[in-house]
Amino acid sequence: MALVLKTSGLTPSQVRILYSPHFMENTSLTRCPWATSDSLYISYHDTEWGRPLHDDQKLFELLCLEGQQAGLSWITVLKKRENYRKAFQNFSPSYVAQYDAKKVEELLQDSGIIRNKLKINSVIQNAQSFAKIQNEFKNFDSYIWQFVSGKPIINHWERLDQVPSETDISAMMSKDLKKRGFNFVGSTICYSFMQAAGLINDHITSCFCYKELV
Repeated sequence: MALVLKTSGLTPSQVRILYSPHFMENTSLTRCPWATSDSLYISYHDTEWGRPLHDDQKLFELLCLEGQQAGLSWITVLKKRENYRKAFQNFSPSYVAQYDAKKVEELLQDSGIIRNKLKINSVIQNAQSFAKIQNEFKNFDSYIWQFVSGKPIINHWERLDQVPSETDISAMMSKDLKKRGFNFVGSTICYSFMQAAGLINDHITSCFCYKELV
C-alpha cells in the first residue's frame, strides 16, 4: 500500500522534506514512539516537532494550540488545526485581540474547533498579552527564547519514558507568562510548547530527527 501523506498546512519546505527521496525511500525510518502510523502525526513529527521556530505568528499559534490540547490528545488538536486557523484569522494576534463577546458566541457554534468557552477566551486573552510582549521585547521570539539562552537544549533520551513532562525552565516560563496575562500556560503545557517549537530537542536518540537536529 502506498504511503499517503497529509500536507495541508505545511510550508513548501516541509512538503519538500516529506517527498524527498530520503524520506520516501525510507518509510521504515526510526521515529519517536509517539509518531504513530497516522500520516498526519508522522508528517508533523518529521517536519515540525522539535525544529527551532522563530516566527512570531507561528509561535503564537503553537502556544495557543498547546493550550487547546489541555485534557485532550495532541492528535485531536492537530486534526482541527486548519479549522482553528480559519476561526482565528490564521492566528494573527492583532486580529484576534479584537474579538468580542459576539465573536466568542459565534465560535462556540463552530464544530470545527473545540467548543470550550474558557479555551476560546484564552486565545483572545493571550493575543492581547502577546502584543504587550512584542512591544516590550520588539518580538515574541526574543522573549520566549531567552528562557533557553537563545539556543535549543539538546537532551539525550534513549527511551520515551525518560522524557519529563515539565522542568524548572517550563515552570519559570509558565509563571512569567501568567504574570503577563496569559492563560492555559501551565508548566506542562509550556514544556510541550518548548518541545514542539524546538527550544528543546526531545526526540529520542535513535530517532532520525534527533540526528538532524543535534
